[in-house]
Amino acid sequence: MTDGSFLANAEGLRQAADALLNPRPSEAALTLPSALPETGLGESEALERLAPIVIGQARRLGAPEAFAHMDPPTPWIAWAATLWTAALNQNLLHPDTAPVARDLEVRVVDWLAPLFGMDGGHMVPGSTIANLTALWAAREVAGAEIVITSEAAHLSVGKSAHILGMECVKLPLDARGGLAADALPKDLSKAVLVLTAGTTSAGVIEDLSLAARAAWTHVDAAWAGPLRLSPRYAGRLDGVERADSVAVSAHKWLFQPKESGLILFRDSAAAQQAISFGGAYLAVPNVGVLGSHGAIAVPLLATLLAWGRAGMAARIERCMAAAEDLWEFLSGHPGVEVFEPQDSGVVLWRPRGAESVDPVLQRLAPGLASKTQVAGWDWIRQVAANPNVDVKIVSASIGLALAAGLSDAGQEGT
Repeated sequence: MTDGSFLANAEGLRQAADALLNPRPSEAALTLPSALPETGLGESEALERLAPIVIGQARRLGAPEAFAHMDPPTPWIAWAATLWTAALNQNLLHPDTAPVARDLEVRVVDWLAPLFGMDGGHMVPGSTIANLTALWAAREVAGAEIVITSEAAHLSVGKSAHILGMECVKLPLDARGGLAADALPKDLSKAVLVLTAGTTSAGVIEDLSLAARAAWTHVDAAWAGPLRLSPRYAGRLDGVERADSVAVSAHKWLFQPKESGLILFRDSAAAQQAISFGGAYLAVPNVGVLGSHGAIAVPLLATLLAWGRAGMAARIERCMAAAEDLWEFLSGHPGVEVFEPQDSGVVLWRPRGAESVDPVLQRLAPGLASKTQVAGWDWIRQVAANPNVDVKIVSASIGLALAAGLSDAGQEGT
């Protein structure tokens, strides 16, 4: 190569690694030019300028108190594998541009699909695209014309139905916060039924025994799907094997960098053939929604190879144990109302008798909790996506916030 910017630069890579391993906080909110510079700074100076912003101002998802969202920390082996894929820039659209990367994606899918009773599929940037792909396949293979799901379904389900020109009907929830089975229409012969395994707000796993009642059943297991790797919790998704398709977000409980997800099919040959298109410039048909497609399977394969099923399950179980410990603490607190059930590591609670959760939420450290709404009520939401969380720190912070809230309420009443 004649342009050194395209060669591996050991000094520059060491600089980047050092910035990651020894982060410096940013002294300014943003110290970048407002317009595209005419003359560049050079690679080293650009890294020096960006590191305190990109790294220094980022939320630490692996911190001991990080318990707010469905966004996990990522293991260092995934960082290394992502560096490889960025350097090589393989495009799985064409076998000639990514011969090994295509095979590695097939291998990862072959490892994971049987856990859900599926026989294949492909990787996508996340479960929004996975859900769109599933509904597209349902329309083409099963002749589905309408999408039936619950009010707790992810917004991508309604969005996908809209894109595909399909009607989306959202049914009411049962007492547990999942789809009410008795609200299902009797005639589902033209419907794709979308069940959620781990609702976004409350983590509820809907009744998967309802699978196979419609022309096509899709399970959005973006969050709770990886529980299938755990012998202790796999049974919570029993019935998923009767679905026609399953979506899983690898950048949630498989601890992968964004953007990484899977769409899996029970009959992948029929499903993927129905959503494939050819082109004069393609050696093989293009499958699914994406055109150009990067080697996102490589970091996932590296992680699975390093940890094995047992290692992945151990980290998921550690997250579940943290949620159960927090649940026990909150359930025993007289000033707290807890949402039931706790199916998949999502804990919802609110100060008992309070009109708003905001005064308590504002006293909690950033990244420790978030807010959602279920059944018309605001709830403080905590999600066990971080295997490194320290529940003692989280519980102590909640206890102090509640005490301060009760103290303020007492002063207001005097």
